[in-house]
Amino acid sequence: MAHVLDNIFWNSLAGPHAKYAVGTLDARRYASGISPIVGFATAQQPNLEALASFCSSGEQFYCSNWTGDTRPGWRVDVESTMFRMVWAGIAPAMDEAAEAVQLDQQHAAAALELATLTRPGPFGPRTIELGDYFGCFVGPRLVAMAGERMHAGGFREISGVCTHPDFQGQGFARRLMVKLIGRQTKRGETPFLHVMRDNVWAHRLYKRMGFRNYSEPAVRVISRC
Repeated sequence: MAHVLDNIFWNSLAGPHAKYAVGTLDARRYASGISPIVGFATAQQPNLEALASFCSSGEQFYCSNWTGDTRPGWRVDVESTMFRMVWAGIAPAMDEAAEAVQLDQQHAAAALELATLTRPGPFGPRTIELGDYFGCFVGPRLVAMAGERMHAGGFREISGVCTHPDFQGQGFARRLMVKLIGRQTKRGETPFLHVMRDNVWAHRLYKRMGFRNYSEPAVRVISRC
């Protein structure tokens, strides 16, 4: 029997995040501005034809698990793999980022600016609506953030983890992650995350924190021709 994480893009879009999604019974995307992610009921045989009417020409999306031939009307812009990692550590004893600010729509522009600069993964102007996002500020500047994105079946993704280059090495991102892990485990949820194959530094950090590799699925950035 398939595990909920094996097709988490679809299980989130068709499940808890259905209210943020548009599409059909077997192909869905997050609504414009939320997150450029698509999911399919059968990931290895994606119904891209059904999705096309919900996508603009040239609009890029991330999809997972699909390794087959390109379909007419679509192109593959980037192809790689990512590690899907699941929390296997001990629940944090304390909140190490008590000073962090919970982000809302008044912070959306600053969050998008930071994500655009640091490229933590697919991020849109409304991504912070998908879960709890927290940020660290130095004066008026948002210098680090982390939050929650996809979830289904008791698993909650930690995503958007990033720090402004001027403030890296000070532990902001790690402390924000610990904060989220603590909140999720108290709710009875299991944290998980994604990290691209070539992001060796982050992969090692997450292992040291207590995450373990669950799988290494294919990931593609695709767009309509």
